[in-house]
Amino acid sequence: MQARLVPYAALSQLQVAHLKRLEVRPEQLDASGDIESALYTLLNRPAPGIRGFALLVDDRPVAFLLLKRPPFLPLWADENAASLHAFQVDWRFQGRGLGRACLQALPGVARGAWPEITQLMLSVDPHNQVALNLYLSQGWVDCGEAYRSKFGYERKLVLALSTVMA
Repeated sequence: MQARLVPYAALSQLQVAHLKRLEVRPEQLDASGDIESALYTLLNRPAPGIRGFALLVDDRPVAFLLLKRPPFLPLWADENAASLHAFQVDWRFQGRGLGRACLQALPGVARGAWPEITQLMLSVDPHNQVALNLYLSQGWVDCGEAYRSKFGYERKLVLALSTVMA
């Protein structure tokens, strides 16, 4: 199994068609949203401050994420960061280490998109223990509260790119 994280713009028409069928479990929708919403964010008003990336396994998209830079950074994010959004792994492929593969490839693709960034940031529901454990196991650091959501305060996690090998 070969997995690689590639820019949305590099996908073939067939890969885009497969990506549009990506599904997450209903209980994950609050955290990640669905693929339609993520692609709408990416494609409705194309801008250099929003980039989409798909994880391909044997050339088939099985995961997707968005990265944002100014002017699309959330208020809780540092201006030298790219923030991670809409991170979703198709439920039919979960439990195979693909979320980890995305996170491991993320610093490289983020630097490729925006060489000036110094960190990656995200927010996560503190009750989403699976996601929180995944991020922390990959070197992300809990830096306090990000913002108040309907479930309480989201945790702000940061990955300093200076600590990640290029």
